[in-house]
Amino acid sequence: MVIAYFFAKTPFGTFLAAASPQGLCRLHAVGEEEQDPALKDILRHYPGAVFRKDPRPLKKILTEVEEYFAGNRMGFSVDLDTPGTPFQKKVWEALLTIPYGKTRTYGQIAATVGCPRAARAVGGACNQNPVAIIVPCHRVVGANGDLTGYAGGIEIKRRLLELERTGKK
Repeated sequence: MVIAYFFAKTPFGTFLAAASPQGLCRLHAVGEEEQDPALKDILRHYPGAVFRKDPRPLKKILTEVEEYFAGNRMGFSVDLDTPGTPFQKKVWEALLTIPYGKTRTYGQIAATVGCPRAARAVGGACNQNPVAIIVPCHRVVGANGDLTGYAGGIEIKRRLLELERTGKK
């Protein structure tokens, strides 16, 4: 299997975008020192995959992400290939129902997936979300509304929510 990937510069930093033949399998912010480990992490889910640095198979998602960052897109239409546990997949599906510009608490998501006492487990699933922004884990906040944990960092989470609230980065 070939995984196409590309490191795209955005107003929110450099993002790794990677796609399997089935769809987008990774999208998240990475620093310079994190680029090789980020690619190696993909191999946990796709053992034996071969990487090809090629933005062409990622053109649609890169365009949609660019439009999102410009404040001109509120949803995404790309196919996803997101390996995870059944619980993680339930959480990620629930995150897709959070409207643009709105937030939900970890507890609300736990209740949505039928596990009302699993707010921490929801946080763990959000942390393992392989396609940040597309599956909007940045829209999940603490019970008191505080911005808590985000794999890309709290500052990026704050900026993403501000972008969705006001259209400004």
